[in-house]
Amino acid sequence: MESTEESVFDKAMSRYQSGVEAHELIKDFEAITASAPTQSAGWTCLAWLQLLCDKPEEALRSARTAVRLNGQDPQARINLSLALLETNSKGVRDQIEFVKRVAIAVPEIKKELISSIADGLDRKPHWESLQKIQQWLGF
Repeated sequence: MESTEESVFDKAMSRYQSGVEAHELIKDFEAITASAPTQSAGWTCLAWLQLLCDKPEEALRSARTAVRLNGQDPQARINLSLALLETNSKGVRDQIEFVKRVAIAVPEIKKELISSIADGLDRKPHWESLQKIQQWLGF
């Protein structure tokens, strides 16, 4: 990824972290994925935003792309699990099992995932699919 793309990504992430609403950031991440289609982080973020905005079909496409580009990213797999649940699709168990293994092996990643889940529940209280995943992961 070029430094300009990194800058755009970093600015969009900063806006998200400062509390900007998800629907206000979707266009930014659509532009990021259009300009850097092989950058998995952009697709992972786009899927998360789409999930927060109740766009599960779009999130499923974005999450599948993120996992295809970086199958080792547990956040991408959580997003894929959420999108699968919300579209009543199969394949959730395999994704959750992968995330569990990574969380056990790498404690820092577990902390990041716990933080991400908390953020999701803060932004979208009563998110049943995320609550299920949180329970399945034992976080």
